[in-house]
Amino acid sequence: MKLIRGFSVFVLLLLSFGCDVNDDEVNYHFVTLNIVDAQLPEAFRLNETYEVRVTYQVPNGCTSFEGFDIISESYTTRRVVAIGIEVDDRACTQALQEVETSFQFICLYNQPYLFRFFTGMDEAGEPQYLEVEVPVE
Repeated sequence: MKLIRGFSVFVLLLLSFGCDVNDDEVNYHFVTLNIVDAQLPEAFRLNETYEVRVTYQVPNGCTSFEGFDIISESYTTRRVVAIGIEVDDRACTQALQEVETSFQFICLYNQPYLFRFFTGMDEAGEPQYLEVEVPVE
């Protein structure tokens, strides 16, 4: 019985001095980055891997590239969005910068692929895309 009571006291002490789970302060948020250019091969071959080069814009000094969100809209249509992290509550430079990076793509289907690269929003708030179709040989 003393062992159970001792263990219970230990657990209560551990919970009392643990991390503050009520710390809801978030010092960053995710943002979409506008893609300005994409370089793909002229054609794909089935089951081969390709490097897709993408140039995107970083809007300020508080934003850094996190990765790509690549969504399959259909068997051979891919929507590509560059994702960044923007740090909050910090003085930032407002210099717009273009950065190039890449991702690997595997051709799995023998039909042409359509890539839709997110380029930003228009005046009406509608998403705009740079579309590139790549045939499969």
